[in-house]
Amino acid sequence: MSLYLILALMTAVAIFAVLWPLSREQQTAGAGGQEVEVYRDQLEEIERDRKAGLIGDSDAEAARVEISRRLLAAADSSGKPGSSPSSSPSPVWRRRAAALIALLVLPALSAALYITHGSPQLPGAPLAGLLNAPLENRSIESMVAQVEAHLEKNPNDGQGWQVVAPVYMRMGRFSDAVRARAQTIRLLGSNADREADLGEAQVAAANGVVTADAKATFERALNADAGNLKAQYFTALAAEQDGRPEDAARIWRVMLERAPPNAPFRTLIQQSLARVDPKAAEQKSAETKPGDSKSAAAIEPNAAPPGPSQEDMAAAQQMTPEQRQEMIRGMVDRLAERLKTDSSDFEGWLRLVRAYAVMGDRDKAREAFVSARNTIGDDADKRKRLDDLAKGLGIEG
Repeated sequence: MSLYLILALMTAVAIFAVLWPLSREQQTAGAGGQEVEVYRDQLEEIERDRKAGLIGDSDAEAARVEISRRLLAAADSSGKPGSSPSSSPSPVWRRRAAALIALLVLPALSAALYITHGSPQLPGAPLAGLLNAPLENRSIESMVAQVEAHLEKNPNDGQGWQVVAPVYMRMGRFSDAVRARAQTIRLLGSNADREADLGEAQVAAANGVVTADAKATFERALNADAGNLKAQYFTALAAEQDGRPEDAARIWRVMLERAPPNAPFRTLIQQSLARVDPKAAEQKSAETKPGDSKSAAAIEPNAAPPGPSQEDMAAAQQMTPEQRQEMIRGMVDRLAERLKTDSSDFEGWLRLVRAYAVMGDRDKAREAFVSARNTIGDDADKRKRLDDLAKGLGIEG
């Protein structure tokens, strides 16, 4: 009922806005006599100002000419027959017709349209609907911008953070994905899936390296659910990167034994196992059916984190921890070289800053941070993201 009262008040205000100028026109239609008196007073005032020395003779003469012209026009208008409202039936009829339309026709037409097409009971579009709308109608950037505007006003909307996090992953905005998934856990609580998703984002933000923070996150996921597939996979990947291929192979074998034959992630695990166990590679080749090219680049197919190639990881199993660090540093250096020639890759700058910080090279992390700031210019959104990353890594200033 309150909604209809508000609509009625809005209609009344709209009607008043139409009727007010009509009534003013009617009241002032015969104001010619009053205008004559006003202009005469102005002539007297000009004469007083001239005698008092406030204006010069030439200025006073020019003002008198203009006001006299207006005085003659007003006197002529007021003296013409039919200049009064009562002697001009056509304008009166038009005003009455406009008033009738404003009072009756417009409200009736508006009510009919609302009853036909509108309803106060229709639910508002949920946040998830903004992102699930057909992409041919709206760009993903515009949808994400709308969600970000919503989250800026409602930072405690846990569902909003949960919805936008995987979109950040697909867009390659991994630092934002880390922040969104951390906010999701803070607001909605921790569980195995949310912790595993956060760990995945941390790995992606570190260029495919399972950092100490990511390991701790996956451990929390496994403590909540020992069967969480994503946490198991990345725990094995961490073992491989740490120079423990036997531990990685053991985890991946168990995952293959327990996985259904048609599980979409089997191919990924078989490829990973082949890097640390050549015998598993032969078995995988025998089991692979012709034409079966379906493969996931990560446990979540649409959120594959960038990292070393399969050849890099196959070579890494034969390396010492020091050699493996050198390999990782080489990949980071290649990223730095690429950014020198293509400095417009903002996400690349974020990954470079984070990678240097993860490796403990804080001086280079700061240098990359300064270079990134110089590159992005006055883009407020990018500067905020970069500053937030630097603050989180403790390299600001």
